[in-house]
Amino acid sequence: MASGAAVALPAERAVGWLASTDHKRTAAKVAAASLLFFGLSGILALAMRSELAQPGLQFVSDHTYDELFTMHGSGMIYLFLVPAALGLGLYFVPLQVGAAEVWSPRLALFGFWVYLCGGLAMYSGFLTNTGAGSDTWTATVPLSSSTATPGVGMDLWVIGVALATLGSLLIALTVLLTIVRLRAPGMTMLRLPVFSWAMLATTFMVLASFPVLIVAMGLLLAERHLGGVFTGSTGSIAYQHLFWFYGHPVVYVMFFPFVGAVGEVVATFSRKRFFGYRALVASLLVFTALSMAVWGHHMFVTGAVQNQYFSLTSHLLAVPAGIEYFDLIATMVGGAILLRTPMLFALGFICQFLIGGLTGIIVASPPLDYHVNGSFFIVAHFHYTLFAGSFFGLLAGVHYWFPKVSGAMLREGLGKLSFWLLAIGANVTFFPMFFLGFDGMPRRVPDYAPRLGDLNLLSSIGAGVIALGVLVFLANVWISLRRRVPAGDDPWGAQTLEWATSSPPPRHNFDSLPPIGSHAPLLDRREAEEAAPA
Repeated sequence: MASGAAVALPAERAVGWLASTDHKRTAAKVAAASLLFFGLSGILALAMRSELAQPGLQFVSDHTYDELFTMHGSGMIYLFLVPAALGLGLYFVPLQVGAAEVWSPRLALFGFWVYLCGGLAMYSGFLTNTGAGSDTWTATVPLSSSTATPGVGMDLWVIGVALATLGSLLIALTVLLTIVRLRAPGMTMLRLPVFSWAMLATTFMVLASFPVLIVAMGLLLAERHLGGVFTGSTGSIAYQHLFWFYGHPVVYVMFFPFVGAVGEVVATFSRKRFFGYRALVASLLVFTALSMAVWGHHMFVTGAVQNQYFSLTSHLLAVPAGIEYFDLIATMVGGAILLRTPMLFALGFICQFLIGGLTGIIVASPPLDYHVNGSFFIVAHFHYTLFAGSFFGLLAGVHYWFPKVSGAMLREGLGKLSFWLLAIGANVTFFPMFFLGFDGMPRRVPDYAPRLGDLNLLSSIGAGVIALGVLVFLANVWISLRRRVPAGDDPWGAQTLEWATSSPPPRHNFDSLPPIGSHAPLLDRREAEEAAPA
């Protein structure tokens, strides 16, 4: 080594990595932070299910239980699924559109740090004398007033939610403008890959709805310290309108990216071009528009919204959702399906999210919603949507793109074991909750009638199986990184541009790009090579 050569120390390399504006490293930091918050929120879920395994109070007080379900729901939504979805887009959208970098990489990095500070602020409430947030993840007024939930812990929750939401908003903005401004020559809008279209629709919803939540949190903080913002019953209704205008589109922010990831997986492992590409694009855009017109179905029981209108718009969502499901299934029809781990998780997403979607028709119908509102039926519905659905879609994408990110293959045996543990655990945990809800068990309470004990015990056992499945997945990642099996540039025979570069990609993403004539340029190239005369 030359005497003047500088060698970066480990601490210097760490600082450089944390400060890097490479979109791939920023996305990796988002993924690491969201995984941390997923673990913390999952531990809280296990604590709740341990308490609910038997009737009566075993381990926690009523107030502690309020903290557990508030921070579990808040962590999973604000700090895990939303940033994980946007982080996936931050990493792969530039690669899929042939860009060398994300638009405004410093803004994306700043968004990550704002989001991380928000998450730390939310969880730091546990270190205060008054405890963490304890008024549900929706913070509905007057439950979130300074008289109902006094103390700095709740203030930290409000500030943390605002910061985490702002960080996610900034990341989404960079993804949107990457698609709009940095596409490679030949990558027209109707040649965007399925995942990139899903991310584009996602960013539209983020930019339209997330600022409303930030404003709502600012007003809530003012109400807690100054008063006079959300007063009386009209103030509570006003807050609910603000919150649910964010709260329903965010469900699709946690859904669309994983629909896109599953679409890429299904096409690749069916060895077919994605079926109904233009219909999918149209359905995503229609779904995005409708998502801004359905928030009122969360308020049917208040009597303050036009139930017929919001019921109609909520039911209309079934049309674009049906198109998306049809396209996914039609892509598999006649294909040479390869049941590798990514495909198993994709199939799990398709089957399990359908349960969440169909039960959504029930809560979108006012007479039926009156019966199940506030019950464990709602808990089952949104967990089939966000865990049995979106989380499985996320894992389909993780197993699919892990070779591209790391240059190493995940172990197939451990991957399939984690799939079956998670699939069994999810259904054993959440399906009994439908019956518990119909039988009158309210959500957000640690005690219940003894007649509901058996189903609650079964649900708690399922939560333990989920935890085991997550541990197997984490072990798979650890083993695969420690004992690498080289992946190569394109181990799956995929169709989109991210597989046209090395694994992992270089700082500038590409040395060269293939011709772009459709949303599947690598498939185009293989078909041209097969059609060429020998």
